[in-house]
Amino acid sequence: MLRRPRTDFWQVGIVPARVETIDAATLHAARAQISWLPDAGPWRYLADPFGLVRGDALHVFVEAFDYRSKRATIERHEFELPRGSESARWRGQTTVLDKPFHLSYPLVFEHEGETWMVPESHQAGEIALYRASDASLDHWERECALLGGLPGADATPVAHGGRWWMFYTLVGPNARDQRELHVAHAPALTGPWTPLAGNPVRVARDGARPAGHAFVGTDGVLVLPVQDSSAGYGSATRLLRFPVLTPEQVVIEAAAERLTGDLVSDTYTAGLHTLSGCGDFTLIDVKRIDRSRGRQWLDFKRRLRRLAGR
Repeated sequence: MLRRPRTDFWQVGIVPARVETIDAATLHAARAQISWLPDAGPWRYLADPFGLVRGDALHVFVEAFDYRSKRATIERHEFELPRGSESARWRGQTTVLDKPFHLSYPLVFEHEGETWMVPESHQAGEIALYRASDASLDHWERECALLGGLPGADATPVAHGGRWWMFYTLVGPNARDQRELHVAHAPALTGPWTPLAGNPVRVARDGARPAGHAFVGTDGVLVLPVQDSSAGYGSATRLLRFPVLTPEQVVIEAAAERLTGDLVSDTYTAGLHTLSGCGDFTLIDVKRIDRSRGRQWLDFKRRLRRLAGR
């Protein structure tokens, strides 16, 4: 008998707590106050959340993946900010970036009066910077390549210590993207970017691939959320601290605590692979694993369409 295929489904949540305060106890205590994005529909999921607050709205940008095409677009989901003990109220969603290649990890941020995005686009062979072309946040233009000619994934730029830093991983054989952390630096956001001579700066399946905005902790040290895939892809998130980060030297301290899906959900317990701060909120995603045979029929139909040239 054919083995039932494994299908991962992710769900995105809004935690009413600042990312600097997040630990396992905080997440578990907040589970009843988490606002969840709507279900994405059959054979789809939403993951990799990043956010911006504008006026009374929280804009959550996500990877919107469809198993029927095995490709993702970037969606913007708008929420009315909660008041008091209320939950965030969903207002609707829009597809804001759609390319012939897979897109994910829509890291958004503001800098010098502009709104920027660095989506994961390793299939295009580059780490690219996009700029919002209007105030709606629904239209984005490619500004430039930050690092070209390499399959970079989950790039996470941050201004720190008078320079720009970018954490990323590289897609390659033997799950390279799940176990290597690379760093580049630049004098400005648009570059020129220089990868560190000592890359990869960390090789560890239990914490290397970036998993959300880097932030400064309460002690002034830069912190990077990373995926812990030691128990399977995206099974947990942990934090890396960088007490020393210079072009010549990188010192990394890995937190022992793992943040897992069972802290916040009874059904999406198989993973948690994004921890992204957004003002007074933290965005997360959690995973469940499906074993239904419907996936085999879905994959068969996709192969038929490919053979037919559609």
